[in-house]
Amino acid sequence: MSVRDLIIVGAGPSGLSAAIAAKQRELDYQVIEQGVLVNSIYRFPPQMVFFTTPELLEIGGLPFVSPNDKPRRVEALKYYRRVVDTFDLQIAFDEKVLAVEREEEVEEPDRAPDAAGQAGEDRERVFAVTTRSGRGVRRVRHARNVVFAIGYYDHPNLIGVTGEDLPHVRHYYSEPHQHYRQRVVVVGGGNSAAEAALELHRAGARVTLIHRHPALKPTIKYWVRPDIENRIKEGSIAARFSRCLTEIRPTAIVVRALPAEQAALRDEAARAREIAADPDASRLPESTIVPQPFAEGAASAVEEIPADAVYLLTGYRADSDLMCRAGIRLNDRQAPVYDPQTFETNVPGLFVAGGAVAGIDTGTIFIENGRFHGEKIVEVIAQRL
Repeated sequence: MSVRDLIIVGAGPSGLSAAIAAKQRELDYQVIEQGVLVNSIYRFPPQMVFFTTPELLEIGGLPFVSPNDKPRRVEALKYYRRVVDTFDLQIAFDEKVLAVEREEEVEEPDRAPDAAGQAGEDRERVFAVTTRSGRGVRRVRHARNVVFAIGYYDHPNLIGVTGEDLPHVRHYYSEPHQHYRQRVVVVGGGNSAAEAALELHRAGARVTLIHRHPALKPTIKYWVRPDIENRIKEGSIAARFSRCLTEIRPTAIVVRALPAEQAALRDEAARAREIAADPDASRLPESTIVPQPFAEGAASAVEEIPADAVYLLTGYRADSDLMCRAGIRLNDRQAPVYDPQTFETNVPGLFVAGGAVAGIDTGTIFIENGRFHGEKIVEVIAQRL
């Protein structure tokens, strides 16, 4: 049985960083990716602009050259293709990891006899990584160590309302053209929701923005915030703040107004989480929009809003189920339990990198800081080997 030193699950920036470090350390490694290279970035809207500068997206010391202060999605895709070609990384695409299981101890043939002369009795434990390709082919690979660099963009946060599975409901936004002259509801109050609402509006859609808090999130991109707020103020984009989506119907949605006290508590808790994730959020301005409540009795008011399409842009999460089935414990924020120095989880030999460490606090991990995790992990593995 062939046993690699390392299998890396995920070919995003943190997974690629780990692969580069593994190759430089001359480890026997393999990257497994369920989709395409940097699959999450590939699924971003085509016109998406990063919030950061090119050098903060670099990995492996390879310069990211861009004519723009803030690179676009298409530039990032090109850059990471160049990374893979430059370092000639080993990546298996279109293979979804189904399970990572610790197998029975297997004999390690190359180890010398111990002090008692018991040659061949020393054993090591390995992980069996089971995958299925897009064409249904199953395969099992073995490795002494596994890194979960799985990000969180592939698993949207479901809100659990009736109709969420209807065909006109989506959790990912791509392009606005298909919604020309349609009534579109966007649920969310962060960057994704704001940018989608603006693009849809400018493409000729009639947009309504629904947010369960009294104001937009303070971490919206600084060049997007005044645009979305002005469109709401002038009525070009309708907005319903402090509203909870309760049902999605084939041609409409139903929202319920939250009591003022409950909405305020939610807003305070949400802002506390954002500041904990990003201290700079404490210096960002609150939304200048004053939400217009329903008429008297708003606390129990229910409104039906026509909708030809619904975008639930309410965030994403890592595949905690895959990690849990591998034996990794989660904390109260649904993040894996791991050593912050080594990124090793409670299961020896299983590591987490990038967005996989975030749990529900996805605002704490970005490419800018997650890209360094792989190097630290490989350093630990190389020292042990």
